[in-house]
Amino acid sequence: MINRLLVANRGEIACRIMRTCRELGIVTVAVHSDIDRDARHVREADMAVGLGGAKPADSYLRIDAIIEAARQSGCQAIHPGYGFLSENAEFARAIEAAGLILLGPPASAIDAMGSKSAAKALMQEAGVPLVPGYHGADQSLDSFRDEAARIGYPVLLKASAGGGGKGMKVVESEPELAEALASAQREARSSFGDERILVEKYLLKPRHIEIQVFADQHGGCIYLNERDCSIQRRHQKVVEEAPAPGLTPALRAAMGEAAVKAAQAIGYVGAGTVEFLLDERGDFFFMEMNTRLQVEHPVTEAITGLDLVAWQIRIAVGEPLRLSQSQVPLNGHAIEVRLYAEEPASGFLPSTGRLDLYREPAAGPGRRVDSGIEQSDEVSPFYDPMLAKLIAWGETREMARRRLLQMLGETVVGGLHTNLAFLTRIISHPAFAAAGLDTAFIPRHEAQLLPSPEPLPDAFWQAAADAWLATEPPIQRGDDMHSPWARLNGWRAGLSNAQPLHLSCAGERKRIVPCADHAAKVAAKYFRQGATLYFQWQHDWLAVRAVDPLAEVQASLAPQGSLTAPMNGNIVRVLVQAGDEVAAGAPLVVLEAMKMEHSIRAPAAGRVREVFYAEGAMVAEGAVLIDLHSAAEAQQRSET
Repeated sequence: MINRLLVANRGEIACRIMRTCRELGIVTVAVHSDIDRDARHVREADMAVGLGGAKPADSYLRIDAIIEAARQSGCQAIHPGYGFLSENAEFARAIEAAGLILLGPPASAIDAMGSKSAAKALMQEAGVPLVPGYHGADQSLDSFRDEAARIGYPVLLKASAGGGGKGMKVVESEPELAEALASAQREARSSFGDERILVEKYLLKPRHIEIQVFADQHGGCIYLNERDCSIQRRHQKVVEEAPAPGLTPALRAAMGEAAVKAAQAIGYVGAGTVEFLLDERGDFFFMEMNTRLQVEHPVTEAITGLDLVAWQIRIAVGEPLRLSQSQVPLNGHAIEVRLYAEEPASGFLPSTGRLDLYREPAAGPGRRVDSGIEQSDEVSPFYDPMLAKLIAWGETREMARRRLLQMLGETVVGGLHTNLAFLTRIISHPAFAAAGLDTAFIPRHEAQLLPSPEPLPDAFWQAAADAWLATEPPIQRGDDMHSPWARLNGWRAGLSNAQPLHLSCAGERKRIVPCADHAAKVAAKYFRQGATLYFQWQHDWLAVRAVDPLAEVQASLAPQGSLTAPMNGNIVRVLVQAGDEVAAGAPLVVLEAMKMEHSIRAPAAGRVREVFYAEGAMVAEGAVLIDLHSAAEAQQRSET
């Protein structure tokens, strides 16, 4: 029996595991880095143990510290989640040596699938279909040149020891091979400490289909249908769905049986995923096996009605599988999207910082949200930037798709860049609605999915101005609230009372004269938080702030290089340190006054010479907070 379980992970997967444990009456223990001490997974656990550090290597990858945390807290078992140590054979052996239960496969199975080259050799022996390729020990350029010529271009270079798109290069012709191979080896060495590369035939317009398998300790193994994970950016999944559109029962059975054969070939136990490439002719080829629970497991749960974490727990304590293959349900259709803190327009670069505004879709039939964050949480640069997963189920694929679009429209994120609008464009795209799926979906439709940035139109500024005024608190005299003379909105007898607003958003600024009856004219969704208006525009949430031209003029008259406090307040965040290079408009210090936060920003690009106050300090109006040298001045000083 397991009555206390340690979750060796963070974020949404840790919270999701804990949810099942609560339903089963199992006490949960969280582990956390120093910067995660107040994270949601820590708040939701029954107990928590600190691992120290911030970087994964100093916290969530410390095998000895995690084993000790399990011992100290009296746990019988450890769930690794996904990522981090979930596919680390050394971790599995350490858990076994400590007399604990791993909710995962034996170390031997992890070893067998840990190297793509070795795994493909095993699969070839087991009779599982493989993409034509080379997985040999000779890693010379001449060897790869010969093998690529034998296979036929285009070919795909892949890191033998890892995944996630690292070390993956498409080579269209022989002249590109040398540079691509060197680059792939560098990435593989940097990401996995192993520069070995394999080469395979690059299939045109393939679909990425994966089979969920489950095996018990008594030789039983079944597959729980399939998932289509073809919608990817940078070789990483963005949208997943189950079942795979258009897959015939015969093809589903053939792929499922091949996946079971792969799992049995390595003595697998627990939840695993066998990934295949499916070409346009209906031929499928083994790609790799993930020896853990997948990020996208909720879509399988949605169409089967099964709790896969509960299954992991039961199998780990020796229970046999509760279903035979013929009893596995397949009801309706489910689609999942991954909500990331990232900038799609900037190559999907991660976005970090404070989550100023966060609201999830309303709960309801066929709706599910798995998340590991809450409003006001910090998104750290040290970990994966996924905020949440939105999962919609429907009796048909179209019903699930429409439900998911509703959920995306109800999702609110402010303070960080996200891929929310990007996801909405994918799910609403006619090609996606028609199930025209393959791994080149995003590049093929890039013009529609990632449109070039354009200046915000006048319609946006007018709507934002109306929303701004609609959220302003009323100002009136108490002695006669109905008198027009009591209002401070610029009303004059016989003249227009409209006062111009100066607003900024996304690096742009605009002077707007609001319309009359502004409150009745705003049809968009918006939220006001202090000095920031979060305004929904084209499926995205934009931060709008008011600009005071007079204050800017006054600031320009201050001593050069000195950034001062505009009011009495408390320093809540210092975002720079001496020596930092900053861009124009970059936030430097956050000042809190009257329960509102105000960012002190760099008026021009330059270098921070000195920071005069630390976080928590109280400052008076006019106090010099930062000494900032302009870029030209900083360059001149460095030359002298």
